[in-house]
Amino acid sequence: MQDNQHEERLRALRGATERDITFQGLPTGQEDLLSDALYPEDIYKDKTYWADLSTSKRAKWVYEQHQSEARRELSAVWNMFKADPLAPLGQYLHNYAVTGVGFFTEGYVLFSVGNILPLLEVVWPNCWKKHTICDKTMVQAISYMEILGIIAGQILVGFIGDWVGRRWGLIQDATIMLTGTILLVAMWGETLSGWTVMYGVSLFWFSVGVGGEYPMTSVTAMEGVHGQASTKHDRLHRGRSVALAFLMQGWGQLANQLVLILVMLIFNHSINPGYGHTATQATFRISFAIAALFLLYFLYLRVYHLKGVDHFLKASRQKTNVTGYDVKSLKLVTNHYWHRLLATSVCWFCNDFPFYGNQIFRNVFLQIVTSSSSEVGELWLYNLINIGCELAGYYLAALLMDHKHYGRKRMQAVGFIMSFILFIIAAGAFPILNKKGPGGKAFEFIYFFSSFWIQFGPNSTTFLLAGEVYPAPVRATAHGFSAAVGKLGALAATVLYNYIGSRTKFWVSTALYPLNRVADFRIQVVSWFGLIGFILTIVFIPDTTGLDLREQERYWYYVKDGRAQDYHGVAIHPRHISLFERVVLKRHLNYNPELDRNAKIDELRDLYHKVEGNKAAESDDEKTLRKDSEFIPDDVSRYFELEKANGQ
Repeated sequence: MQDNQHEERLRALRGATERDITFQGLPTGQEDLLSDALYPEDIYKDKTYWADLSTSKRAKWVYEQHQSEARRELSAVWNMFKADPLAPLGQYLHNYAVTGVGFFTEGYVLFSVGNILPLLEVVWPNCWKKHTICDKTMVQAISYMEILGIIAGQILVGFIGDWVGRRWGLIQDATIMLTGTILLVAMWGETLSGWTVMYGVSLFWFSVGVGGEYPMTSVTAMEGVHGQASTKHDRLHRGRSVALAFLMQGWGQLANQLVLILVMLIFNHSINPGYGHTATQATFRISFAIAALFLLYFLYLRVYHLKGVDHFLKASRQKTNVTGYDVKSLKLVTNHYWHRLLATSVCWFCNDFPFYGNQIFRNVFLQIVTSSSSEVGELWLYNLINIGCELAGYYLAALLMDHKHYGRKRMQAVGFIMSFILFIIAAGAFPILNKKGPGGKAFEFIYFFSSFWIQFGPNSTTFLLAGEVYPAPVRATAHGFSAAVGKLGALAATVLYNYIGSRTKFWVSTALYPLNRVADFRIQVVSWFGLIGFILTIVFIPDTTGLDLREQERYWYYVKDGRAQDYHGVAIHPRHISLFERVVLKRHLNYNPELDRNAKIDELRDLYHKVEGNKAAESDDEKTLRKDSEFIPDDVSRYFELEKANGQ
């Protein structure tokens, strides 16, 4: 009954706005001064929120908007190119690559564990494969320590980012990764067994910095890159900004694989079998030394060129009179948004189980379609194809993540269900696929195609949503927690993949070789995480595509003040909240465009008088903060000046 009344009210309001209502009780012409502030053209059509338009009008409006924005951006890029052919590349690197350079080094170093493992197994089989001179548990623990380090960094630095600040967390991450890479380059041991121990310890320390990159890069890309007054860019391209920073992980993987091939060619004169100890050591150490050079420049950038990333957090604290860590917001998030926290964390778990499992053990999969496990060079070349498929998925995700017809939620759901379908096909048809010839080629296609859908889906969206759906005071903490739960999925996959050799664990009883049976079971286990992730996404994940972060913060102020029922804005629009929030919590029933318009005018009035009263006593730093957090357009100031002059 309430839902029907809500729909009737919305239809009435749509009709009213389509008749071009004006602000009641205001002098003629004065109301137009607030139009841009209350009804931005990128999310409103004739004072009607885009999601309140009828289906046909909404489809037409969204199409025209995205076409117009694409033409504008292409025109800007073309003009930059004509002035300087390298200017578009420089702008891309400045806006996205610099922000995501931490993920470049993460992809470069961490995924080298999977890349270099088959080489170590061939050169030192008694340690890495047969385990006669090295402890098997310690060799396997290298992968575990990598993931445990990431989990520790995600939780620790996520907390630090909300407590001390974003910039401090970013600098700390770069410092830890730099020292970790130096350890990887310089580590040694009197025996191979001692060498593996140092490998695990060095990788753990490096991974702590990597873990911190998850919450820090995400919130920085959302909050600090393009300026806090740039709300239009935030609404239209926030997802792209985050995705293009995150996809540097893929470029890092590509760079590492190319470096390994190049260094092996230099020292071994071939990537074919016959790998010497010296060539292997050089390949291992030089690859990490190159990463150290990147990280040294990376640290320089963060210390000297990333000084404005804390403004959004400072503004939020200033508005709520909070100093230090916002414990109240953390408690409220676990109460008000517990369902979102459940969804962002478990969905990340469902993504990382297949993603990291496949990345760390991808060479086991590729060995099925290559001639021999000793052909390390052939495995590396196959891996280049896999990375290319991933990069295609990354970029397509960045392209469509902000499209209002597709967006984050749908992208994540489709990616999960496609992964489920592909792995189910692979599991069911494994006896046919596990053969040289057409079967092996089909298996190869399924594996590479699944890599594409993981990137063009949950691996990109979980990173964005885990920060985007929470308020600024605890955004890094919530992101770090969700990412840490995700890495538990990676850890579970890593442990399971090392120990699933028993016949009792196979679901298909076929006469396969042990390696193939293990791969068979992995496919069967992995597939179901896609289905679980799909269900959780549909039920619990909100669609924040096109929603201004400032509007979400505005809603949070109401929640924090205990007045959530008084908020009537688009942050609780049925389009932007989850199915659970609509059906069970019914938060959308408070949505009312007319009441929200009046509330916004009152808030702007209060802000105007506050800013005018504080201008004289502001320090330079406070003026900068006000420009970012309390930006008042000239038309809005003129509106309240007229209001004051007319004695309203």
